[in-house]
Amino acid sequence: MSDEPREPTARERGLAKMRELYGDEVREVPEGVSPFTDVMLETLFAGVWDRDVLSMRDRRLLVMGVVAALGATDIWGLQARSALANGELDADELREVLVLLAPYAGYPNVAPLVGPTEAAIAGPDAG
Repeated sequence: MSDEPREPTARERGLAKMRELYGDEVREVPEGVSPFTDVMLETLFAGVWDRDVLSMRDRRLLVMGVVAALGATDIWGLQARSALANGELDADELREVLVLLAPYAGYPNVAPLVGPTEAAIAGPDAG
């Protein structure tokens, strides 16, 4: 038995990155329960998100653009809350992202994102 620390697995690195990005917003799925989740942790979070070429803020903005173009309101809310919680964007910047995205992603895709954006800005205790 060696006392040398072992390198974390790709899954462990992925879980750490996911927690860094989303905090308690996303629940951990035990290994082996969902092959989709296992692959996502190992490739998306341990592989793509853990690279150091783009900042986390840059990555978040790119993901938000794709999410807006897809009209994925629920994922937008997660991204908005996480961007605010991690200090990647402030309220004014988050609102400005919507202004910029509307002509590119389409007003019908972006208009439904205003509500989740304002809810994220108001915080979990608002309402």
